[in-house]
Amino acid sequence: QVQLVESGGGLVQPGGSMRLSCAVSGRIFRNYIMGWFRQVPGKERAFVGGISWTGSSTYYADPYKGRFSISRDNAKNTIYLQMNSLSPEDTAVYYCAAGPGGRLDWSKSYTYWGQGTQVTVSS
Repeated sequence: QVQLVESGGGLVQPGGSMRLSCAVSGRIFRNYIMGWFRQVPGKERAFVGGISWTGSSTYYADPYKGRFSISRDNAKNTIYLQMNSLSPEDTAVYYCAAGPGGRLDWSKSYTYWGQGTQVTVSS
């Protein structure tokens, strides 16, 4: 059974940084693309960034380019989302996802989803 478990969310001040982790159990990790999405109340889940299964390719939605960075550690079956220069607009529930392939920014490329972790940016 495949499970994705996010951690690292919480409260952070504007301008601060936070790193989210997503631990993946199961045999899929090394061959799957991984992504991060976010959702705020009343809105659809939105793509944040994704990483290829080798880790050699990443792609980010425009609002996060230059501020967020995704990496993966295949030895630990874990991916990370490093978030810098956070603003209140970054407040959301962040989800990690795994899929067999396809465009990194398409939610349909992802088969498995975590339960989400809340990130709140506030002073």
